[in-house]
Amino acid sequence: MRVLVTGAAGFIGHYVSARLLARGDVVIGVDNLDPSGDVALKRARLARLQGLPGAEAFTFHAVDVTDGPELRALFERERPERVVHLAARVGVRAAGTSPRGYLDTNVTGFFHLLECARGVEHLVYASSSSVYGAGTSAPFREDAAADRPLSFYAATKRADELMAHTYGHLQGLPTSGLRFFTVYGPWGRPDMAPMLFLRALREGRPIDLYGEGRMQRDFTHVDDVAEAVVRVLDRPPTGAPPYRLLNVGRGEPVTLRDFLSLLERHLRTRATLNPLPAQPGELESTWADPSALERETGFRARISVEDGVARLVAWYLQQSGL
Repeated sequence: MRVLVTGAAGFIGHYVSARLLARGDVVIGVDNLDPSGDVALKRARLARLQGLPGAEAFTFHAVDVTDGPELRALFERERPERVVHLAARVGVRAAGTSPRGYLDTNVTGFFHLLECARGVEHLVYASSSSVYGAGTSAPFREDAAADRPLSFYAATKRADELMAHTYGHLQGLPTSGLRFFTVYGPWGRPDMAPMLFLRALREGRPIDLYGEGRMQRDFTHVDDVAEAVVRVLDRPPTGAPPYRLLNVGRGEPVTLRDFLSLLERHLRTRATLNPLPAQPGELESTWADPSALERETGFRARISVEDGVARLVAWYLQQSGL
């Protein structure tokens, strides 16, 4: 199968690409190596992909999804059968200070992707647990209203879901939107709490703990997330319209303070904390109901937070040569 993966140099994207290569698919990797993120880390992820068994079936294209003509030319040249769209501007806090970049990439870029994907067998795209917004009862179910986003980032992701529904209705394009819940693990994003905490602990720096660590997150290991993405990709929706939304989370929220305590235990150190109020736009708690994903694919996230943190710390120490 020929699969085009946008955001292939990103955290989730490079794991998904690796899984597809491992089973013999042809992977057409797309990424613009956006300098708003850690470009060196993105290049390291690409190098890892290019060193894997089966890497001869991987090609990389430095294309920005906001460039509609260039994206169209790539689709016409490569003829993907299925698409995994993970390219995005990410992060709740940064979206409040530079919303235009989020609009361009997450909404306009997704529109270009939908246009190019007409006729593919299945488009799987990244949404976010942040779309649930204010007033959603826990655990979060996909049939919740999701009409009161607390951040501009969440609003862009909800807009993507609505556009995908329209393309399913008008064009018959099969789409699956995956609402990811706090993905963490090796090769993770350096701007997210797990990596921020880990680096600060190793360097002996104080940790800014927003919401005084009481906020809950449904931490989900990237290996489970990549497995979920591939399983969903293999099972296009068949409804009318061919459209669905699925939570990808463990269904077991953990406080930030408890997550930090696990890191402290595995590193055998203690954090110096700087308790701060919660940031505007952030949900107090995220909690997935993962039953729809299990019903659709037979898969449920398996890696416990205890095991996931152990894997993350082991990788970090190995990378650091410690």
